[in-house]
Amino acid sequence: MSELVTGEAVALELRPARLPSRALAVLLDLVAAMAVYVAVTIALVVSTASLDEAAQTALSIATFVLVLVGGPIAVETLSHGRSLGKMACGLRVVRDDGGPIRFRHALVRGLIGVIEILMTFGIVACIASFVSARGRRLGDVFAGTLVVRERIPVTRTGFVPPPPPWLAGRFSGLDLSAVPDGLWLAVRQYLTRMQQLDPQVGWSMAERLASDLAERTGAPVPQGVPPAAYLAAVVQERQAREARRAFGNGAAEAAASDAAPAPAPAAIGPVGTGEAPAAGNAQAVGEAPVAYARPVGAPEVVSEPSGEERRPAESPGASAGERPGTGFVPPA
Repeated sequence: MSELVTGEAVALELRPARLPSRALAVLLDLVAAMAVYVAVTIALVVSTASLDEAAQTALSIATFVLVLVGGPIAVETLSHGRSLGKMACGLRVVRDDGGPIRFRHALVRGLIGVIEILMTFGIVACIASFVSARGRRLGDVFAGTLVVRERIPVTRTGFVPPPPPWLAGRFSGLDLSAVPDGLWLAVRQYLTRMQQLDPQVGWSMAERLASDLAERTGAPVPQGVPPAAYLAAVVQERQAREARRAFGNGAAEAAASDAAPAPAPAAIGPVGTGEAPAAGNAQAVGEAPVAYARPVGAPEVVSEPSGEERRPAESPGASAGERPGTGFVPPA
Protein backbone atom coordinates (compact mmCIF):
# COMPACT_ATOMS: atom_id res chain seq x y z
CA MET A 1 0.00 0.00 0.00
CA SER A 2 1.36 3.42 -0.98
CA GLU A 3 0.21 6.60 0.73
CA LEU A 4 0.18 9.71 -1.45
CA VAL A 5 -0.37 13.20 -0.06
CA THR A 6 -2.38 15.82 -1.90
CA GLY A 7 -1.99 19.55 -1.67
CA GLU A 8 -4.70 19.60 0.98
CA ALA A 9 -2.60 17.30 3.19
CA VAL A 10 -4.98 14.42 2.55
CA ALA A 11 -3.41 10.95 2.53
CA LEU A 12 -4.56 8.72 -0.30
CA GLU A 13 -4.04 5.00 0.18
CA LEU A 14 -3.31 3.72 -3.31
CA ARG A 15 -1.98 0.34 -4.30
CA PRO A 16 0.48 0.57 -7.22
CA ALA A 17 -0.08 -1.99 -9.95
CA ARG A 18 2.62 -4.61 -10.32
CA LEU A 19 4.22 -5.99 -13.45
CA PRO A 20 1.95 -9.02 -14.11
CA SER A 21 -1.29 -7.04 -14.06
CA ARG A 22 0.23 -4.19 -16.04
CA ALA A 23 1.65 -6.60 -18.64
CA LEU A 24 -1.76 -8.24 -19.05
CA ALA A 25 -3.41 -4.82 -19.47
CA VAL A 26 -0.82 -3.77 -22.09
CA LEU A 27 -1.29 -7.08 -23.92
CA LEU A 28 -5.06 -6.56 -24.09
CA ASP A 29 -4.57 -3.00 -25.32
CA LEU A 30 -2.13 -4.17 -28.01
CA VAL A 31 -4.51 -6.88 -29.19
CA ALA A 32 -7.34 -4.36 -29.48
CA ALA A 33 -5.10 -1.82 -31.23
CA MET A 34 -3.75 -4.41 -33.69
CA ALA A 35 -7.28 -5.55 -34.52
CA VAL A 36 -8.29 -1.97 -35.30
CA TYR A 37 -5.06 -1.45 -37.27
CA VAL A 38 -5.62 -4.53 -39.41
CA ALA A 39 -9.23 -3.58 -40.11
CA VAL A 40 -8.27 0.00 -41.06
CA THR A 41 -5.38 -1.24 -43.22
CA ILE A 42 -7.63 -3.63 -45.16
CA ALA A 43 -10.15 -0.86 -45.73
CA LEU A 44 -7.43 1.49 -46.97
CA VAL A 45 -5.93 -1.12 -49.33
CA VAL A 46 -9.29 -1.72 -50.90
CA SER A 47 -10.16 1.97 -51.19
CA THR A 48 -6.72 3.17 -52.40
CA ALA A 49 -5.94 0.44 -54.91
CA SER A 50 -5.76 3.00 -57.71
CA LEU A 51 -3.06 5.11 -56.00
CA ASP A 52 0.64 4.71 -56.65
CA GLU A 53 2.99 2.88 -54.31
CA ALA A 54 4.36 6.01 -52.61
CA ALA A 55 0.91 7.22 -51.65
CA GLN A 56 -0.03 3.82 -50.28
CA THR A 57 3.17 3.73 -48.20
CA ALA A 58 2.46 7.18 -46.78
CA LEU A 59 -1.08 6.14 -45.86
CA SER A 60 0.21 2.99 -44.18
CA ILE A 61 2.66 4.98 -42.03
CA ALA A 62 -0.02 7.51 -41.12
CA THR A 63 -2.41 4.71 -40.18
CA PHE A 64 0.23 3.07 -37.97
CA VAL A 65 0.95 6.32 -36.15
CA LEU A 66 -2.70 7.26 -35.70
CA VAL A 67 -3.93 3.85 -34.56
CA LEU A 68 -1.02 2.46 -32.52
CA VAL A 69 0.28 5.75 -31.12
CA GLY A 70 -2.53 8.29 -31.28
CA GLY A 71 -5.23 5.77 -30.36
CA PRO A 72 -3.91 4.90 -26.87
CA ILE A 73 -3.21 8.58 -26.17
CA ALA A 74 -6.77 9.58 -27.10
CA VAL A 75 -8.30 6.70 -25.13
CA GLU A 76 -6.33 7.47 -21.93
CA THR A 77 -7.12 11.18 -22.23
CA LEU A 78 -10.86 10.74 -22.75
CA SER A 79 -11.22 7.97 -20.16
CA HIS A 80 -8.94 9.68 -17.58
CA GLY A 81 -6.43 6.84 -17.49
CA ARG A 82 -8.71 3.85 -18.13
CA SER A 83 -7.92 2.01 -21.33
CA LEU A 84 -9.66 -1.21 -22.38
CA GLY A 85 -6.97 -3.44 -20.86
CA LYS A 86 -6.75 -1.40 -17.67
CA MET A 87 -10.51 -1.49 -17.16
CA ALA A 88 -10.46 -5.28 -17.61
CA CYS A 89 -7.65 -5.62 -15.02
CA GLY A 90 -9.02 -3.03 -12.60
CA LEU A 91 -6.18 -0.54 -13.16
CA ARG A 92 -6.03 3.18 -13.78
CA VAL A 93 -3.36 5.77 -14.60
CA VAL A 94 -3.25 8.69 -12.15
CA ARG A 95 -0.90 11.56 -11.44
CA ASP A 96 1.71 11.36 -8.71
CA ASP A 97 -0.64 13.26 -6.40
CA GLY A 98 -3.54 10.88 -7.11
CA GLY A 99 -5.44 13.17 -9.50
CA PRO A 100 -6.71 12.28 -13.00
CA ILE A 101 -4.29 12.57 -15.89
CA ARG A 102 -4.59 15.09 -18.72
CA PHE A 103 -3.59 15.13 -22.38
CA ARG A 104 0.05 16.01 -21.70
CA HIS A 105 0.45 13.05 -19.35
CA ALA A 106 -1.08 10.65 -21.88
CA LEU A 107 1.04 12.17 -24.68
CA VAL A 108 4.34 11.64 -22.85
CA ARG A 109 3.34 8.11 -21.85
CA GLY A 110 2.31 7.25 -25.41
CA LEU A 111 5.41 8.65 -27.12
CA ILE A 112 7.86 6.99 -24.74
CA GLY A 113 5.77 3.81 -24.85
CA VAL A 114 6.54 3.50 -28.57
CA ILE A 115 10.22 3.11 -27.70
CA GLU A 116 10.07 1.03 -24.53
CA ILE A 117 7.12 -1.19 -25.51
CA LEU A 118 6.73 -1.41 -29.29
CA MET A 119 10.34 -1.07 -30.49
CA THR A 120 11.94 -3.13 -27.70
CA PHE A 121 9.05 -5.61 -27.29
CA GLY A 122 8.48 -4.42 -23.72
CA ILE A 123 11.96 -5.33 -22.45
CA VAL A 124 12.84 -1.78 -21.38
CA ALA A 125 9.45 -1.34 -19.72
CA CYS A 126 9.86 -4.59 -17.76
CA ILE A 127 13.33 -3.63 -16.53
CA ALA A 128 12.14 -0.18 -15.46
CA SER A 129 9.16 -1.67 -13.61
CA PHE A 130 11.42 -4.10 -11.75
CA VAL A 131 13.80 -1.31 -10.71
CA SER A 132 11.09 1.19 -9.68
CA ALA A 133 9.76 0.92 -6.13
CA ARG A 134 6.21 1.55 -7.36
CA GLY A 135 6.45 -0.41 -10.59
CA ARG A 136 6.65 2.61 -12.89
CA ARG A 137 8.03 2.42 -16.41
CA LEU A 138 9.98 5.23 -18.11
CA GLY A 139 6.82 6.77 -19.52
CA ASP A 140 5.37 7.08 -16.02
CA VAL A 141 8.57 8.61 -14.67
CA PHE A 142 8.77 11.31 -17.35
CA ALA A 143 5.03 11.99 -17.33
CA GLY A 144 4.73 12.07 -13.55
CA THR A 145 2.09 9.33 -13.45
CA LEU A 146 1.43 6.08 -11.63
CA VAL A 147 -0.65 3.02 -12.51
CA VAL A 148 -2.73 1.98 -9.49
CA ARG A 149 -5.26 -0.69 -8.67
CA GLU A 150 -8.83 0.51 -8.29
CA ARG A 151 -10.43 -2.69 -7.00
CA ILE A 152 -9.36 -2.38 -3.37
CA PRO A 153 -11.44 -1.94 -0.21
CA VAL A 154 -12.24 1.71 0.42
CA THR A 155 -11.42 2.97 3.91
CA ARG A 156 -12.82 6.07 5.53
CA THR A 157 -10.49 9.02 5.84
CA GLY A 158 -9.92 10.24 9.38
CA PHE A 159 -11.42 13.56 10.44
CA VAL A 160 -8.92 16.36 11.01
CA PRO A 161 -10.17 18.45 13.95
CA PRO A 162 -10.39 22.21 13.34
CA PRO A 163 -8.16 24.65 15.24
CA PRO A 164 -9.60 26.96 17.92
CA PRO A 165 -11.37 30.06 16.54
CA TRP A 166 -8.85 32.48 18.06
CA LEU A 167 -6.12 30.99 15.85
CA ALA A 168 -8.03 31.60 12.60
CA GLY A 169 -5.82 33.48 10.16
CA ARG A 170 -2.95 33.84 12.62
CA PHE A 171 -0.52 31.88 10.42
CA SER A 172 -1.46 33.43 7.09
CA GLY A 173 2.07 34.78 6.65
CA LEU A 174 3.94 31.49 7.11
CA ASP A 175 6.07 30.16 4.28
CA LEU A 176 4.93 26.55 3.81
CA SER A 177 6.87 25.82 0.61
CA ALA A 178 9.74 24.07 2.43
CA VAL A 179 7.53 21.63 4.37
CA PRO A 180 7.89 18.13 2.83
CA ASP A 181 4.93 15.88 2.11
CA GLY A 182 6.13 13.34 4.67
CA LEU A 183 5.84 15.89 7.47
CA TRP A 184 2.34 16.92 6.33
CA LEU A 185 1.32 13.27 6.38
CA ALA A 186 2.73 12.78 9.89
CA VAL A 187 0.93 15.88 11.16
CA ARG A 188 -2.36 14.82 9.62
CA GLN A 189 -2.09 11.29 10.99
CA TYR A 190 -1.42 12.67 14.46
CA LEU A 191 -4.40 15.06 14.32
CA THR A 192 -6.77 12.30 13.22
CA ARG A 193 -5.59 9.87 15.91
CA MET A 194 -4.61 12.09 18.83
CA GLN A 195 -7.80 11.31 20.75
CA GLN A 196 -6.77 7.64 20.76
CA LEU A 197 -3.33 8.34 22.28
CA ASP A 198 -2.27 8.63 25.88
CA PRO A 199 -2.32 12.34 26.86
CA GLN A 200 1.36 12.44 27.78
CA VAL A 201 2.44 10.56 24.66
CA GLY A 202 0.21 12.69 22.44
CA TRP A 203 1.56 15.89 23.96
CA SER A 204 5.17 14.88 23.36
CA MET A 205 4.41 13.83 19.78
CA ALA A 206 2.68 17.14 19.13
CA GLU A 207 5.69 19.04 20.51
CA ARG A 208 8.09 17.15 18.23
CA LEU A 209 5.90 17.69 15.16
CA ALA A 210 5.38 21.35 15.99
CA SER A 211 9.14 21.80 16.41
CA ASP A 212 9.82 20.16 13.04
CA LEU A 213 7.13 22.24 11.36
CA ALA A 214 8.41 25.46 12.89
CA GLU A 215 11.93 24.62 11.74
CA ARG A 216 10.72 24.13 8.17
CA THR A 217 8.66 27.33 8.12
CA GLY A 218 11.35 29.45 9.77
CA ALA A 219 8.96 30.85 12.42
CA PRO A 220 8.82 29.59 16.02
CA VAL A 221 5.66 28.30 17.62
CA PRO A 222 3.87 31.24 19.30
CA GLN A 223 4.18 31.26 23.07
CA GLY A 224 1.13 29.95 24.84
CA VAL A 225 -0.30 28.10 21.80
CA PRO A 226 -0.72 24.36 22.45
CA PRO A 227 1.31 22.34 19.94
CA ALA A 228 -1.70 20.36 18.71
CA ALA A 229 -3.67 23.57 18.13
CA TYR A 230 -0.68 25.01 16.27
CA LEU A 231 -0.53 21.95 14.01
CA ALA A 232 -4.26 22.09 13.29
CA ALA A 233 -4.11 25.82 12.50
CA VAL A 234 -1.18 25.42 10.09
CA VAL A 235 -2.89 22.51 8.30
CA GLN A 236 -6.06 24.58 7.96
CA GLU A 237 -4.00 27.47 6.56
CA ARG A 238 -2.52 25.20 3.91
CA GLN A 239 -5.95 23.89 2.97
CA ALA A 240 -7.26 27.45 2.68
CA ARG A 241 -4.39 28.40 0.37
CA GLU A 242 -5.03 25.40 -1.85
CA ALA A 243 -8.74 26.28 -1.98
CA ARG A 244 -7.95 29.87 -2.95
CA ARG A 245 -5.63 28.74 -5.72
CA ALA A 246 -8.18 26.28 -7.06
CA PHE A 247 -11.49 28.08 -6.63
CA GLY A 248 -10.77 31.70 -5.68
CA ASN A 249 -11.13 33.65 -2.45
CA GLY A 250 -14.93 33.42 -2.29
CA ALA A 251 -14.98 29.62 -2.45
CA ALA A 252 -12.22 29.39 0.15
CA GLU A 253 -14.15 31.60 2.59
CA ALA A 254 -17.33 29.59 2.00
CA ALA A 255 -15.47 26.33 2.60
CA ALA A 256 -13.97 27.70 5.82
CA SER A 257 -17.37 28.78 7.09
CA ASP A 258 -18.92 25.41 6.24
CA ALA A 259 -16.11 23.61 8.05
CA ALA A 260 -16.71 25.52 11.30
CA PRO A 261 -18.29 23.24 13.92
CA ALA A 262 -21.84 23.95 15.07
CA PRO A 263 -22.41 25.32 18.61
CA ALA A 264 -22.79 22.70 21.29
CA PRO A 265 -26.34 22.19 22.62
CA ALA A 266 -25.18 22.64 26.22
CA ALA A 267 -22.27 24.50 27.77
CA ILE A 268 -19.54 22.41 29.32
CA GLY A 269 -17.40 23.68 32.15
CA PRO A 270 -13.64 23.37 32.48
CA VAL A 271 -12.26 19.90 32.62
CA GLY A 272 -12.32 18.34 36.04
CA THR A 273 -14.31 21.15 37.74
CA GLY A 274 -17.88 20.08 36.92
CA GLU A 275 -18.92 23.75 36.77
CA ALA A 276 -20.48 25.79 33.98
CA PRO A 277 -18.12 28.04 32.01
CA ALA A 278 -18.03 31.77 32.38
CA ALA A 279 -20.16 33.90 30.05
CA GLY A 280 -17.18 35.03 27.99
CA ASN A 281 -15.97 31.47 27.60
CA ALA A 282 -19.21 29.70 26.61
CA GLN A 283 -18.85 30.50 22.92
CA ALA A 284 -15.29 29.18 22.80
CA VAL A 285 -16.39 25.93 24.38
CA GLY A 286 -19.24 25.51 21.92
CA GLU A 287 -17.15 26.35 18.84
CA ALA A 288 -14.10 24.21 19.63
CA PRO A 289 -15.16 20.82 20.93
CA VAL A 290 -11.74 19.32 20.24
CA ALA A 291 -9.15 19.25 23.03
CA TYR A 292 -5.68 20.72 22.82
CA ALA A 293 -5.16 21.50 26.51
CA ARG A 294 -2.04 20.73 28.49
CA PRO A 295 -2.17 17.25 30.11
CA VAL A 296 -1.39 16.68 33.75
CA GLY A 297 2.36 16.85 34.34
CA ALA A 298 3.21 18.82 31.19
CA PRO A 299 5.05 22.15 31.63
CA GLU A 300 2.70 25.11 31.86
CA VAL A 301 3.06 27.87 29.30
CA VAL A 302 1.79 31.41 29.69
CA SER A 303 0.09 33.00 26.73
CA GLU A 304 0.89 36.63 25.96
CA PRO A 305 -1.34 37.51 22.99
CA SER A 306 -1.27 40.96 21.55
CA GLY A 307 -3.82 43.23 19.87
CA GLU A 308 -7.30 41.81 19.48
CA GLU A 309 -6.24 38.45 20.86
CA ARG A 310 -5.35 39.85 24.32
CA ARG A 311 -7.43 38.25 27.08
CA PRO A 312 -8.51 39.97 30.32
CA ALA A 313 -6.17 39.21 33.21
CA GLU A 314 -7.28 36.76 35.86
CA SER A 315 -7.85 37.89 39.37
CA PRO A 316 -5.65 36.12 41.94
CA GLY A 317 -8.60 34.76 43.81
CA ALA A 318 -10.63 33.57 40.82
CA SER A 319 -11.99 30.08 41.11
CA ALA A 320 -11.46 27.35 38.52
CA GLY A 321 -14.93 27.85 37.06
CA GLU A 322 -14.43 31.63 36.63
CA ARG A 323 -11.09 31.53 34.84
CA PRO A 324 -11.21 32.18 31.10
CA GLY A 325 -10.09 29.01 29.35
CA THR A 326 -9.27 28.02 25.79
CA GLY A 327 -12.16 25.62 25.45
CA PHE A 328 -9.97 22.58 24.82
CA VAL A 329 -9.95 19.25 26.59
CA PRO A 330 -7.14 16.69 26.59
CA PRO A 331 -7.36 13.89 24.04
CA ALA A 332 -8.92 10.72 25.37
